[in-house]
Amino acid sequence: MVVADFSLAGKVAIVTGGSRGIGRSISIALAEAGADVCVAARKPESLEESVAAVNATGRRGIGVPTNVRDGAALQNLVEETKKQLGRIDILVNNAGTNPQFGGIAELEERAWDAIMNTNVKAAWQLSLLARKTMLEQGSGGSIINVSSTGGIRASGGLGGYSVSKAAIIMLTQVCAKEWGIDGIRVNCIAPGLIKTEFSRALWDNEAILKNSVQTAALRRIGEPGEMAGAVVYFASAASSFTSGQTLILDGGGIA
Repeated sequence: MVVADFSLAGKVAIVTGGSRGIGRSISIALAEAGADVCVAARKPESLEESVAAVNATGRRGIGVPTNVRDGAALQNLVEETKKQLGRIDILVNNAGTNPQFGGIAELEERAWDAIMNTNVKAAWQLSLLARKTMLEQGSGGSIINVSSTGGIRASGGLGGYSVSKAAIIMLTQVCAKEWGIDGIRVNCIAPGLIKTEFSRALWDNEAILKNSVQTAALRRIGEPGEMAGAVVYFASAASSFTSGQTLILDGGGIA
């Protein structure tokens, strides 16, 4: 008997926002652990490299262009995954946006709607679709949401984004509470400042970068690949008695 089983052999995963940054690293890590992976992103051309990286692990990767704000596109994502890979065992809700940097009083309604529809509504809708498939399969599953330390404490200039990421943490807890009886575990990671293109406006800012480094126990910001191990843990049997949890991955910034 394997005491801590991190293998995902025979499993199929969907990763939204999987074409770059944290999502790309998660897609590759899931494949390295044995899963076949459907990578979803808005632009078709951005999917090719991530799918190739998944295939390079020896597992099967497919790419499905998906605008997560479109309910029909989410349905198509699920159907294409089942059609091409046979099933769905793991869902990673990673897609996110933050179109406007600044105080919440200056946040335009259009930007607020884009943030909430992308970061919260899409995760809720896709989780419902994945749950339906998992119930049909009868073998449970694992859903991992990607929040942020901004969802745990207010972050200057990220008001709307922080609210959306706080909502993701509660969505995780509610779904975990309601769906555990069906063998579906729902967990969450909350990255701190990670060196991705998505967060370039933060780590490219000397003052913000300096503050992040000085307040982190590890005295640095994170790399995308450092987020992936926690997702593999939540996706695998190694976390079989873990649900409704949010793991902070911020180098000890909130310690």
